[in-house]
Amino acid sequence: MSTTTTSTAVLDATGQYYKEFNEQIRELVRQGVTEFRLDNVNGQRYIATGLEGDFIFEINGLPGQDLAAFTRGARIRVNGNVQDGVGNTMDDGKIVVDGMGGDVVGYAMRGGAIYIRTDVGYRVGIHMKSYLDRRPTIVIGGKAGDFLGEYMAGGIILLLGMFSDKSDAPITGRGLGTGMHGGVIYVRGNVPEHQLGPGLRSRPVTPEDMQVIEGIVRDYATELNLDAEEIFSESFTKIRPFSHRPYGNMYVPT
Repeated sequence: MSTTTTSTAVLDATGQYYKEFNEQIRELVRQGVTEFRLDNVNGQRYIATGLEGDFIFEINGLPGQDLAAFTRGARIRVNGNVQDGVGNTMDDGKIVVDGMGGDVVGYAMRGGAIYIRTDVGYRVGIHMKSYLDRRPTIVIGGKAGDFLGEYMAGGIILLLGMFSDKSDAPITGRGLGTGMHGGVIYVRGNVPEHQLGPGLRSRPVTPEDMQVIEGIVRDYATELNLDAEEIFSESFTKIRPFSHRPYGNMYVPT
């Protein structure tokens, strides 16, 4: 079921199979609709996948896997949690999740921003890379599972560790940045050395880093109605690889 206001198409996902639900969205896009409100979403996959342009989505419920995969330019707000693969290979745009994220958030993303209010699962930011003048950014307000930033080649991950219901868990799991050879991970507070992947080092942030962090945090706080000054009340740590070829010595030249 769908209705259209003066500027926004309102779709009810109750009982809708994901293929038919996405086709409804595509048909409205073909008709020129650019703003959507999706209600009662419950596991429908691939929402907004492959869209290019200035689309706006408000999603109420729990979208399924690969939300906004390959998207370029859409602004998406989820009032709830999300499943795995959010922003898979996205080129541009912004995804704001007022809840938890699943595994592999931002897989191979090349631009845009993903903001998660609370915790995320495993392998978030894996294969993340910069592309042309784009510098993709992931902000995690809570804690992360194992292998955050695995094989990261570019962009920024900012891990705050603040808004989590896992009070006894470390801020991140094992193998942080394993295989990382580009980009940067900023962590609010500190990360024990034994949690870092091979070939990584942690250092205090520089004034230049803080300029970058401040801009990201203020935008994140605005989007999620948070207190930026509370976030800045703790110091930050910068994590980067020693080398852009962390496993280069494993290969024999011919």
